[in-house]
Amino acid sequence: MDLKSKIYIAGHQGMVGSAIWRALVAKGYTNLIGMSSKDLDLRNQQAVQVFINREKPDVVIDAAARVGGILANNNFPYQFIMENMLIQNNLINSALQSGVEKFIFLGSSCIYPRLAPQPLKEEYLLTGELEPTNEWYAIAKITGVKACQAIRKQFDKDYVSLMPTNLYGSFDNFDLNTSHVLPAMMRKFHEAKINHHAPVTLWGSGTPLREFLFVDDMAQAVVFALENKLPYYLYNIGTGEDLTIKELALTIQKITGHQGEIIWDATKPDGTPRKLMDISKMHDLGWKHKVSLEQGIQMTYDWFVENVENVKKVEL
Repeated sequence: MDLKSKIYIAGHQGMVGSAIWRALVAKGYTNLIGMSSKDLDLRNQQAVQVFINREKPDVVIDAAARVGGILANNNFPYQFIMENMLIQNNLINSALQSGVEKFIFLGSSCIYPRLAPQPLKEEYLLTGELEPTNEWYAIAKITGVKACQAIRKQFDKDYVSLMPTNLYGSFDNFDLNTSHVLPAMMRKFHEAKINHHAPVTLWGSGTPLREFLFVDDMAQAVVFALENKLPYYLYNIGTGEDLTIKELALTIQKITGHQGEIIWDATKPDGTPRKLMDISKMHDLGWKHKVSLEQGIQMTYDWFVENVENVKKVEL
């Protein structure tokens, strides 16, 4: 990959897209392009096609999506399936029609069946029922994976899908109504600490197991996929290590300095019992994460404290 290659990062202002942008700049790439959602509505097929035809990027990286936690997925199922399909289908089809040879599609570990064997292998895709609390988002992402696989098969283009585990880091969404578990916990513990170490109520039993990857490590995986032609159509991206939600809570509580009580609300859903990624395919090719969970949470909390007045919120 030439350092002057034109690379379009869809969703470049989000947590994942901005991390990819930083990683590429650090490696010396000089021809990056991005458009804010105000300037380009990725749900608009014609607008996306005109943009791709005009810019003629060598590579498209799709880090754009409507995302959220259990509450947002449950409350807005139609938006989660339809808007994500519109975004990715417009990007994938426009890239194909415009002759883009390399496309990197980013998804989520929720594409795998709820009760699939652990750790999750790429081959488990479409072998069982999805987790009901986020099936709308998962189905959208599965169609993106399959569209890229179809293009590889039919047109022999280098379209590859990367499925990260739970991501966190700078520029995450800390809105308590729409965020994922780690940033939501971080905000709750921080605000409770300020409020005289008030008790913190967390959803579920605390027993589900989850895996977390620092977003800058994810960005390095994207750079790896950019600079290499990966032989398979789908790759898991993660750490290969998980912990219980309760252990995660205690880790975040320690890093934020909260000293109050933790109350577990068992009337709220737990979600999938376990989601651990088998990352052997990427490891065999030479990519591996570098940032430990405690290091990543500390860096994320430092960023959060510095930006607490302006943390990203998603309006639904």
